[in-house]
Amino acid sequence: MKISTGKTISHFKILEKLGSGGMGVLYKAKDTKLNRAVALKFLPFDLTRDPDAKERFIREAQTASALDHPNICTIYQISETEDQQIFIAMAYYEGQTLKEKIKNKPLDIDEALDIVGQIAAGLAKAHAEGIVHRDIKPANIMITREGIVKILDFGLAKLIGQSGITTTGSRVGTVAYMSPEQALGKTIDHRTDIWSVGVVLYEMLTGQLPFKGDIEQAVIYSILNEEPEPITHLQPDIPDYLEQIIYQALQKDQTVRYHSIRHFLEDIKASSASGQPAPEREKSIVVLPFENISVDKENEYFTEGLTDEIITDLSHINELRVISRNSALTLKGTKKRIKAIGRELNVQYVLEGSVRKAGNNYRITAQLIDANNDIHLWGEKYTGTLDDIFDIQEKVSGFIVEALRIKLTPEERQKMVSRPISNVHIYECYLRARQALWFYKEEALKRAEQELHNALEIVGPNELLYATLGAIYNQYVEAMIESETDYLKKAEEYTQKVFELNPDSSHGFRLSGLNNYKRGNLQQAVRDYKRALSNDANNPDILQQLSYCYMLAGKTHAATPYIKKAVEIDPLTPLTHSVRGFQYFIEAKYEKALVHYRRMFQLGPDSPVTHLFFAWVLASGKHSAEAVSIIEQLTHKFPHTIITQLGLFLQNAIIGNKKDVLQAVTQQLKSAAKWVECFSRLMADCYAMIDAKDDAIDWLENAVNLGLCNHPYISKYDSLLENIRGEKRFKLLMEKVKTKWQHFEV
Repeated sequence: MKISTGKTISHFKILEKLGSGGMGVLYKAKDTKLNRAVALKFLPFDLTRDPDAKERFIREAQTASALDHPNICTIYQISETEDQQIFIAMAYYEGQTLKEKIKNKPLDIDEALDIVGQIAAGLAKAHAEGIVHRDIKPANIMITREGIVKILDFGLAKLIGQSGITTTGSRVGTVAYMSPEQALGKTIDHRTDIWSVGVVLYEMLTGQLPFKGDIEQAVIYSILNEEPEPITHLQPDIPDYLEQIIYQALQKDQTVRYHSIRHFLEDIKASSASGQPAPEREKSIVVLPFENISVDKENEYFTEGLTDEIITDLSHINELRVISRNSALTLKGTKKRIKAIGRELNVQYVLEGSVRKAGNNYRITAQLIDANNDIHLWGEKYTGTLDDIFDIQEKVSGFIVEALRIKLTPEERQKMVSRPISNVHIYECYLRARQALWFYKEEALKRAEQELHNALEIVGPNELLYATLGAIYNQYVEAMIESETDYLKKAEEYTQKVFELNPDSSHGFRLSGLNNYKRGNLQQAVRDYKRALSNDANNPDILQQLSYCYMLAGKTHAATPYIKKAVEIDPLTPLTHSVRGFQYFIEAKYEKALVHYRRMFQLGPDSPVTHLFFAWVLASGKHSAEAVSIIEQLTHKFPHTIITQLGLFLQNAIIGNKKDVLQAVTQQLKSAAKWVECFSRLMADCYAMIDAKDDAIDWLENAVNLGLCNHPYISKYDSLLENIRGEKRFKLLMEKVKTKWQHFEV
């Protein structure tokens, strides 16, 4: 039948042609019965020439027409012309397609998130009814003049697939937006829509497709084998959390991808930008690392110390959420704009500054910026000598309090003006020593140790210097530089020295918690960390350590609020995401755990520990090939560490070569792992994987002696221990663990 303007088909009068493509020809028409505008799509004869395909399509289309959701195009009816050409009558919307809106240019973040949130909401409704779209792309997304998203063409992609017909210029699903399983012709489900939504969001934010090629085959190769260019390389202002959402949506392995569009939608809603009015934020700030503009770059320790002290001062204020030193340091030298930083960290204010130091003289600049609108609220320059540094720190913190109209309690005011070290030259020694704590290297730690001893000889007993020495001795054990108990004893001695000077010291209780954790006294470690938090409530390290102890004890519900707070103030460090992922890991929710461990790995690619933990979770979740790949990266980047030896041990266990596994266990590895609970646990997992049952139970007992008493995790959820659960020794051990777990006090 020839279709032309003015012709009436059924009770629809054709008004104008709107467009055509592989899915058919679209017309605007008038419904003469109900006196309304409609869109009529006439499908190609080839699509419905097979009677069975035609019947299936009509059945699918009828199901799709029953979808009632504001983000899904309303279908009024499916009918046929006199010569049996199928057409669909649907709602007509004034507006433009997303394809027309993008036109190879990126959209504003807020607008993109609003659009993708509406797409996801519509798909969530369809998926709940068992309907998969199969062809999500910008051309199938209509945006009305009011900004309402309408998803078009439900059911048509499946019809084409069943008919064996290729649309004009593309495969089924339009190749650039196809999931890997779709490109390979495999069975697909709702997760193929999630992939396509990820591609669409990537394109909206960058103006580019993540998978490209000059010909169709090249695009498919890219989809199957290549990773897209990181969004932040193309658009530096895109927040890391948003890149992570897209990263998970574009996982080639559909078992690792978002399990449901609702999970994707929840993450989009949780992001700071959306089409909805932003919730009122609490007062919040990030102190960017002050820039060292001194000629002598060795003054970096001073610049970092100044930044850290201001963060510490502000962290005492309960009314103010302060991003931790750990996360702030990741933004050192950042080229991101202030608005992007504020959006990424969900903070209202940003403090930035610089330090020029020459000998004993310095010049400091500081400025406070409203991250919402990039307006400078306050700025000041200070010049002086080293003797003035404490006054300057107090002035900067005080001006921030005044600018943000915060009313301090007497206790908060006292903490802000307290000076744990009054001698500024000794304070310099302390700053240099503390900087060494972040390197986990023997040479740096020994240099710091000597510096602190020299300082103590000058000023005598000092709480902060003792606490830093205790942290250094703990670090020797933590970094497996020294595994002898002598170093732990030294850490305990200096913890006691701290308490002799200040029985209520948060530094002392934090060190005591760490000492007790290493000794396997998990219950006492929890008590110590809680005492430390009572005086230092915004310390992310204490929050993370307390959370981890609770989870080792099988009390995840008690850990949750502390993890939540740690994420709020320390969102850009690997450890935060490791602890967050551990929540899911210990309950065998490996795909959820992997979301956070992938983020951990992304934030800490230069750490051997992130490689090892990531590979461990991958192996537990049966992603063996990827786990082996990560361990290969570990051995290449860090060939001579204890962590690498553990990685090789895990790799051989995954492969299943028992001889190589046993050869990989050196005496050095055994000695080091003996003192670290999580590494003892990993040793048990690896031995269990190769069916070396006695060795596995020996190492599991060692982990239990070091504090592990999470009975559900060991007895049920740890997937790598399956081979030993029937052993008598294992069952006896579980009786002991269950008793400790049941009696553990929250």
